[in-house]
Amino acid sequence: MRSIAKGLGLGSAAMALTALTALAWPGTAGAAPSGTASLYAPSALVLGVTAGDDSATGTVMRAVTLVCAPTPGGTHPQPAAACAELRANAAELDAITAPGAGTACTREWNPVTVTADGVWQGRRLNYSYTFANPCGLRHTAGALFGF
Repeated sequence: MRSIAKGLGLGSAAMALTALTALAWPGTAGAAPSGTASLYAPSALVLGVTAGDDSATGTVMRAVTLVCAPTPGGTHPQPAAACAELRANAAELDAITAPGAGTACTREWNPVTVTADGVWQGRRLNYSYTFANPCGLRHTAGALFGF
């Protein structure tokens, strides 16, 4: 019984030493990556349009992704314009959802909520705005929620 326990102890120690050596040895296929430094802070958002005044309980009508760094992309139809708006107004997204000049909409209550969730320049972003009706959304001044 003593020789079996001794054999198991040596076997376990040998396996642990092999694993540590494989992780520490440069150029080893199983080694964990050391990490890469990026010149750009992450900027990726999911933009959504929801029927109703609460994005958590409303019906999602459409959603797109928007990536702004290192180059504009995602499923947004105008990623370059949307990224430019975000760069100009990231601190205050209400400026993007403001109605355009000369906009006239009916006063019906048919709420539509827009959301922006994700990371903007390395910081968490969670934005929500509710329009009184779809007309308000159609006449926003920007391209961010124009999808």
